[in-house]
Amino acid sequence: MPPPDISVVICVYTEERWEEILAAVDSVRAQTFPAVETLLLVDHNRALLERLDDEFHRRGEAGQPGPPVKVLANSGPQGLSAGRNTGIAASRGSVIAFLDDDAVADPDWLRHMASAYSDPRVMAVGGRTLPAWASGSRPAWFPPEFDWVVGCAYKGLPAGRTAVRNVLGGNSSFRRTAFDRAGGFAVGIGRDGDKHPLGCEETELCIRLSRAVPDAVLLLDDRAVIHHKVPADRERFAYFRRRTYAEGLSKARVTRHVGVGKGLESERRYTARVLPAGVARGIRDALLGRRGGAGRAAAIVSGVVTAAAGYAVGALHARREDAPTWVVDELPGAAPHRSRRVSSDHSLPQAEPAAGRRLPPPAAQPLDDGSPPRTRR
Repeated sequence: MPPPDISVVICVYTEERWEEILAAVDSVRAQTFPAVETLLLVDHNRALLERLDDEFHRRGEAGQPGPPVKVLANSGPQGLSAGRNTGIAASRGSVIAFLDDDAVADPDWLRHMASAYSDPRVMAVGGRTLPAWASGSRPAWFPPEFDWVVGCAYKGLPAGRTAVRNVLGGNSSFRRTAFDRAGGFAVGIGRDGDKHPLGCEETELCIRLSRAVPDAVLLLDDRAVIHHKVPADRERFAYFRRRTYAEGLSKARVTRHVGVGKGLESERRYTARVLPAGVARGIRDALLGRRGGAGRAAAIVSGVVTAAAGYAVGALHARREDAPTWVVDELPGAAPHRSRRVSSDHSLPQAEPAAGRRLPPPAAQPLDDGSPPRTRR
């Protein structure tokens, strides 16, 4: 198969990450396998939308080389999932890759992802995300088994290029046909302005994709590396507890709709094998007088307990409120635009197959003053 055309989607929401956003875009421009375009999806922040639009207008006028950069507004409800769905619909690549707005990709990031798509069965490819600690090094108490807390690859993930249940959203790619078959990201699972740092939207999508396309292969290639900034406030134990609790809440939402068996398949192996080994290493290091050993062992135990508490609370709320998760059947720009509730009987309704369908781009989203955003190179 010929190499795929790859569009890169970066979802952004705050001007506080201005320098990080520009660094993320520049890392895409520096790829040895060029993207066909970079799409910046701004999540309901007019000031940031205008500022980014002006920035890339100036860059285009200066003749900066590299793929075009499109600055667009999230056309759906506030949140990461709706922003990604808007980007999918606006993109033109046969593969859509996602990069966090506070991460930079290694130069060969897209080259390694693209090579995996030579197999037509491959529907998604994820990479390895490494932490860039604000303090310059990992906190002594922070266990590598819990690097997912800060959006990074954690100890226990398989090495090399291997099949997985789900890819991790901030460093991932999907064939366009995956969204044609399974629909978009679910709104109501991941981060959407909620006070809790939720997640798991990519897990739910990957499980839904595997059901819609039973022979689909989802891969993790640890050569496709990005470096994710970890701010100082996320190096603290208070955030660790908040994030593990929120993960439990998110897992309860996922299992409510995909079933406990598939929803916790990887988590059971992780809890039964990876975490006990991590506790044992921490205790051994403590006995040998090595710095941080006791803290790492205690953090693993605390993380398990708080995640379990979040799961219990989330499951209880789901039973009491039967709060639905919305799954986008047709992404923004595909007329008519519809969403539907996921049923609560542990079965996911699937989008109708649309083999080879290329979703049309959405209309430009107007700013509050009525003027449309511009598309810049």
